[in-house]
Amino acid sequence: MINPWDERYAREDYIYGIEPNTYLKDKLTAMQPGKILFPAEGEGRNAVYAASLGWETDAFDQSIEGQKKAIKLSEKKGVNINYFLQSLTDWVPEPEQYDCIALVFVHIPESLRKKVHQAAITALKPNGILILEAFTINQLERTSGGPKIAELLFTADQIGDDFKNLQTIEIQETQILLDEGPFHYGLVDIIQYCGIKSKP
Repeated sequence: MINPWDERYAREDYIYGIEPNTYLKDKLTAMQPGKILFPAEGEGRNAVYAASLGWETDAFDQSIEGQKKAIKLSEKKGVNINYFLQSLTDWVPEPEQYDCIALVFVHIPESLRKKVHQAAITALKPNGILILEAFTINQLERTSGGPKIAELLFTADQIGDDFKNLQTIEIQETQILLDEGPFHYGLVDIIQYCGIKSKP
């Protein structure tokens, strides 16, 4: 069976563009570079940007086509990223590896979402930062991006509950104009979250 993400990423252009997510960019430019992870990173635009700022950058996705394009982009930009093939379903990270983990439009069913979000918390070092941007349930009727299945979209209450063991720096549902390639374009309803893992 063909992986639908391989099919989507197999086209020549970068379907979400090659520029970093704006929310992520704003957060990373205010942080001291360390070690960062991008789960479900797709074509690599965010990982490549982080590496350009001096972050030691790990990324993974289930799509080999996404991996190929990410590596191609990193070579074009002259940076190094460690991009490996991994499904979110099987992701069991070692504890306290990362200074930052970025979940950018990672939309998955509720049971897996909770597992992945807990894994991200586990993988953060004390004082590590988690950054998340995703579509809210209000995006369901829009054509500007995101899944058309309600279960795959988020609310602030869900995110607040998933990351209740982190200290919330910021959580907001808002509307922005998104310009991230042909699949993310126009007015969107999103949630933006940033939290820090307290020392034990």
